[in-house]
Amino acid sequence: MESVFIPRLPLTFLILLLLSQPCSGIKWLALSQTPPSQHVNKTQHCKLLPGLVSAQAQLCRTNLELMQTIIQAAREVKKTCQKTFADMRWNCSSIDAPKYLPDLERGTRESAFVYALSAAAISHTIARACTTGDLRLCSCGPIPGEIPEPGYRWGGCADNLHYGLMMGSKFSDAPMKMKKSGSHANKLMHLHNSEVGRQALRDALVMKCKCHGVSGSCSIRTCWRGLQDLKDIAMDLKTKYLSATKVVHRPMGTRKQLVPKDIDIRPVRENELVYLQSSPDFCAKNDKLGSFGTQDRQCNKTSSGSDSCDLMCCGRGYNPYTEQVVERCHCKYHWCCYVTCKKCERTVERYVCK
Repeated sequence: MESVFIPRLPLTFLILLLLSQPCSGIKWLALSQTPPSQHVNKTQHCKLLPGLVSAQAQLCRTNLELMQTIIQAAREVKKTCQKTFADMRWNCSSIDAPKYLPDLERGTRESAFVYALSAAAISHTIARACTTGDLRLCSCGPIPGEIPEPGYRWGGCADNLHYGLMMGSKFSDAPMKMKKSGSHANKLMHLHNSEVGRQALRDALVMKCKCHGVSGSCSIRTCWRGLQDLKDIAMDLKTKYLSATKVVHRPMGTRKQLVPKDIDIRPVRENELVYLQSSPDFCAKNDKLGSFGTQDRQCNKTSSGSDSCDLMCCGRGYNPYTEQVVERCHCKYHWCCYVTCKKCERTVERYVCK
């Protein structure tokens, strides 16, 4: 009898493989764990990537060069989300821990934010990649049709928002358009919030200019349409998260739609985040709800906001500790043109939740 060799796979790879099985709109965020040394330059590589549904894998095979940009977008979502919510009890840890990812499918306002940010980030990253020349299939965005004011002229290289939105929505919405992708209510919620994220991206397209003229007179400005940084878009979405509307799935005419739970006399607005289920308070650790709790989280004793020791620690109290901080000091400007500084050390008091 012939023996069969069964290769032993690393634990990390097995976790990523498991992540790729269930249909979920944001399982592609597992791409953030892709090693920087791993390059997607062959169609065979597409089936090795974690978190992709069949339509996304197909997009990978037909747009190989796009995948490095999408992997970068997954990393940006994780980093930006955690920075944006660093001062809140829920600090986006669910994205960093694969076993808690189902929490982001429960229809909470946290999942609303993550879907919106993910949709915005993927289109943002693709649009910027067109501008920098990292993608051969696209180039700079179009020159605006309107005539600029005197002293201004169109030039430079605009971010290609049109291409970013087109390819980004194809990739990020693909899981929600599958038949087996959860309840109809959840699909509607995730598709709506993804579109809110893309609308926030459209609103973030602003005019950027570079000055020309004798001795910096700025007599002529060359301008183009460019996107704000993703961190600014994330802050806009955080405001929408804080004022998100709870909705219910109920018949409206011939089909079921999402309508505001408490004000169901009006339809859901296109620019508001919506959620189906209330969130926990995130004070205590609860694996099932995706709550890490706030024990040992740093808090701000003098703040009155969400990062205050009272709110962050949920009334449990906090422990002080001291830390040595090294910073630049006694800086001096030298003509021309550099600055020298000394290094100073000071002791600061910090606080962590009990």
